[in-house]
Parts: sequence; structure tokens; C-alpha cells
Amino acid sequence: MSAAEVAAALAGVAGQSSQSYGLWCVDVPAAAWQHTVQAARDDHGLSYLDWLSGVDELADGFSIVAHVVDPDTVLHVLLRTRVPRDEPRLPSVASVHSGASWHERETAEMYGVTFDGHPDPAPLLLPEEFEGHPLRKDFVLASRVVKAWPGMKEPGESDATVSRGRRRIRAPGVPEPAEWGFEARGG
Repeated sequence: MSAAEVAAALAGVAGQSSQSYGLWCVDVPAAAWQHTVQAARDDHGLSYLDWLSGVDELADGFSIVAHVVDPDTVLHVLLRTRVPRDEPRLPSVASVHSGASWHERETAEMYGVTFDGHPDPAPLLLPEEFEGHPLRKDFVLASRVVKAWPGMKEPGESDATVSRGRRRIRAPGVPEPAEWGFEARGG
């Protein structure tokens, strides 16, 4: 079978398949996620889970994407689903691909997506006292509030040569320093 035929078969009735940047993608509802990942493995030989991660789609929620591969033929497909931003939950596929366990734990920490039925949902990368989900687009990096954004300088300019009369440039998505309780530093 070709990647296009596998993608069409996996999309079935509830999903849809399309080609993006030369790669076949299968979009399914969250309710069909676990079944689709298992069908890709059992029915189509896509037995190797290369990676699984999230994408913050802002108001549209979070896309969860898994790249699955047939290691014998190097046939590969992206499986995608979307969960709502207000309650991002998805069934775990760690029982289908044991390698998904690490990827789901990382996605849970970085995006705040809960994987129901995950065998070990303990934090993986961040310290226990860390608050928030750093890969969400609405997460503000405090270091960008305290330290000047590198984009505020022209190429070749140093800290000593930055014009004091120039308006200070903030990185996209960073609020005014007063909103954070910090006083503006420098120029």
C-alpha cells in the first residue's frame, strides 16, 4: 500500500487525510485517537512511533501529532487530533506504543494536556515548583521581561552604542514591564 492509501484507510469515516509538505496526514477526532494509532500499528504495519508532540493552536485548542513509521518500508504518516484549550484531555497511547510514554509526559508538562490512562504521569523535565506550561503561546518568559530582547539592537550595535532615545522594543507576546511589577531597566 502507498502512504496515500494508508492515510485514506486510517481516516475512515470520521477523519480525513491530506498531504502537507509531501507527507500524508490523517486528522481524526479525539474520540478516535487511540483506535487510529492502534489501527496504524496493527492493520498497516506502522509499528514504530518516531515522535509525539503538541502544537498550540491558540483559540482552536491543541493539536496532538504522532509520526508513525513502517520500519521495513519506511512508509510514514502523521496522525493528528485536536483537543479543546479549556479541557485538553486525550486517551494515552502508551499501551499501544510504549515509547509514547515519554512523549506524552513531555507534552503534558509543556502544553498542559492530560493523557487519560497514562501509566506514569509524573513530571518529567521541569522542577516540581514550576508553574505553567512553557510551550503554550500565552506563556510569558519572565527572562524576556527582565532582560532586553536581543532584537532591540541593530546588527553590529553593542550595549554601549544603543541610542538612549530609541523606543524600547519588546519581544512579541511580552507584556509591558509594569504589568509584571518590574520597573523598566536600562534606556
